Amino acid sequence: MTIRLEPIGILRNECGDRISKGWETKEAQIIINEKWLPALEGVEGFSHLIILFWLHRIPREGIKPKTHPQGRQDLPLVGIFATRTPYRPNPIGLQVVEFVSREANVLTIRGIDALDGSPILDIKPYLPRGDAIAETRLPAWLKKLWGVET
Repeated sequence: MTIRLEPIGILRNECGDRISKGWETKEAQIIINEKWLPALEGVEGFSHLIILFWLHRIPREGIKPKTHPQGRQDLPLVGIFATRTPYRPNPIGLQVVEFVSREANVLTIRGIDALDGSPILDIKPYLPRGDAIAETRLPAWLKKLWGVET
């Protein structure tokens, strides 16, 4: 099966080569292709959006099925599908962001963990009824990484 993706826009921010500290509070712009301008109608009603983007600077060769989260040897070797590593068979990024404003085809958002120039694949509204999960389970290694008691 062949899957063909066409970006709907591009991300513009200050993260050229690396994600800078404080990305959670920094604003960025998503420039949507003009042909999709009508598809933006109504986004202003939402406080948060889900952004799907392509991790365009991640090498596609040598992806390993297991990793130590964030390269930390003190954490267990786990499958990549149990992590948020960008080194994946299909380097698709997903981020819930704060929607700040819209000016025509430019969305200003806050809190995206992506590099400048990342192709935007899709935008979806964040819906608390379906997207927010009140009770969750986390592995011990993630609690250790976050400094949370187990």
